[in-house]
Amino acid sequence: MGSTASSALSARPDSVFISNLSPVVQCGRYPTKRVIGESVVVEADIFKDGHDIIVAVAGWRKAGKRKWHEIPMHQLENDRWSVSLDFSEIGNYEITVTAWGDDFLTWIHDYERRLTGDQEDFSTEIEEGRVILNQTAIRATTAKAREDAEVIEELTSKLMKTASSDVPALMEDPDVLTLLARWPDRSIAATFAEPIQLVVETKLSSFSAWYEFFPRSAEGIEGKHSTLRDCLPRIEDAKEMGFDIVYFPPIHPIGVSHRKGKNNTVTCESDDVGSPWAIGAKEGGHREVHPDLGTISDLAWLVSEARDRGIEVALDFAIQCSPDHPYVSEHPEWFFHRPDGSIKYAENPPKKYQDIYPINFHCDDWQELWTELRDIVLFWMKQGVRVFRVDNPHTKPVSFWEWLIAEVHAVDPTIIFLSEAFTRPKLMQTLAKAGFTQSYTYFTWRHTKEELTEYVTELTKGHMRDYYRANFWPNTPDILDYDLQNALPSAFKMRAALAATLSSSWGIYSGYELIENAPLPGREEYLDSEKYQLKTRDWNAPGNIKSFLTRLNQARNQCPALQSYANIEFIPADNCNILAYRKWSDDGKNHIITIVNLDPLNRHESNIHLPLEAMGLSQSKSFFVDDVIYEETYEWRESTNFVALDPRTKPVHIFQVRTS
Repeated sequence: MGSTASSALSARPDSVFISNLSPVVQCGRYPTKRVIGESVVVEADIFKDGHDIIVAVAGWRKAGKRKWHEIPMHQLENDRWSVSLDFSEIGNYEITVTAWGDDFLTWIHDYERRLTGDQEDFSTEIEEGRVILNQTAIRATTAKAREDAEVIEELTSKLMKTASSDVPALMEDPDVLTLLARWPDRSIAATFAEPIQLVVETKLSSFSAWYEFFPRSAEGIEGKHSTLRDCLPRIEDAKEMGFDIVYFPPIHPIGVSHRKGKNNTVTCESDDVGSPWAIGAKEGGHREVHPDLGTISDLAWLVSEARDRGIEVALDFAIQCSPDHPYVSEHPEWFFHRPDGSIKYAENPPKKYQDIYPINFHCDDWQELWTELRDIVLFWMKQGVRVFRVDNPHTKPVSFWEWLIAEVHAVDPTIIFLSEAFTRPKLMQTLAKAGFTQSYTYFTWRHTKEELTEYVTELTKGHMRDYYRANFWPNTPDILDYDLQNALPSAFKMRAALAATLSSSWGIYSGYELIENAPLPGREEYLDSEKYQLKTRDWNAPGNIKSFLTRLNQARNQCPALQSYANIEFIPADNCNILAYRKWSDDGKNHIITIVNLDPLNRHESNIHLPLEAMGLSQSKSFFVDDVIYEETYEWRESTNFVALDPRTKPVHIFQVRTS
């Protein structure tokens, strides 16, 4: 007689099958991201054998807590279930799904179906109902919910006295359904094995407007090196324009060895101030302030003054050293070495950066190195800094960032990290998964209607939506895009409007408002770059677009629809030079239609085609659109409407929709 293989049946099998839980980032390896008040839609495929009525709930708890909270899910098409959650506190959460075949709902459903046939005797079915109610009362009693148990017992008595045709009316009373839903039989319920990991962050993590300027040129006075205390008027000006984060390039001592001259020349004059990214000199390194800027206490004072005005000060965290940095003599093992023992400078062939030494993150002393770098961030946090822009994070190990950001957030989960990673898409995405709050993007190089539509859709509608927050910058100190070189103010307005309305976070580098547009010939860089010299400016020079930027940021602050990241849908427009899109608030009360002329030189007109039903509008009634930038109102009817934009006077409409 042959033998057969067998396995022990030790665990009770699940009654319901749950799969494809979402949103999950990389199979749960990294958390899904949301901000306070932002919805997260939890979905799963849920089904079971047979024809039982399924009940499903989403359970959530804050990480480290024992108690789960539950909310019912509703069924979509094809066995897909869904529920929307939002959270009012920052922190880490777990979300899971539990489902079961509900005996009471299945019983009443089948009972009603039998009523439609020719069955006359329902005594067996009523007895089944009595048993189900009795078991429900026992569960309530066991849970010491005696009042509920008594009501269920009374209901059982009524069932036995009710005519068979009247049973559904008795049992489907809303109060009865609510009562019985509190005490279901979950003895063979199924729960998804791996909860969704969710991190809820501050609103500023997703909705922010950044303004970058060099503190040493804050006053714009020719030949004068400004101090941190001189920066307050510049911060107040940024606040007047509606920005809420001011970002400083590195404020540390700058090395003298191999200091770069104006326009990145390899030789410098005696009065050249050098690149702030060549960090470290005899005065100190990453924990010191350049003596010409002031002191650490000056920075703490400025951060406090800025916060009183509703602005956060962001510092640059650049992990690199000049040859004069104290680390070079104190910890030479932290750097890369040539065969002759000398320390390697940074290169990105054919570019050479003799004034910068990169760090070796995998050196033998890597643990002390990593700890020191973490402690630098903690040091500046003690001075009041809550926002860090990280320079070139893609040239450092992802594992380092995952560790450092987790260590910092364990101290203060409100700290924001902006990734300046202009690199390969998958590496940019991985840095976001590893913990970066926001990221620079390819927006700077997306110009056509097709390019912008495709890119924003990729960011907000695909898998990136759950972990990657795009921050749109039209320019940076490193980048003067070809479309802005020698361009008219209309081009600067158009790109600012796109950045500020396509994404919920955007930023500009100072000088943008002054239409600084002179390029280094043949390069996507500024002529007389501020990275290597003091900059002379009249911050209120004629021809500036400060009032336009102010109205742009005012619109963002006044319109909830512009404050959410992923709520965007592109609207068909007949002209390829006209880009139209809509955004809406989570509560559906605020609808914004943005229409941009992508040609900064010529007037364009087009019909646009609105999805009225999705916007809650009627085909038969007119509605009004108020331009929140130019304070004009138009009455529109039906889904197709005409627009015309002349970039010299009006490159963009930002319409707020109202019905009366």
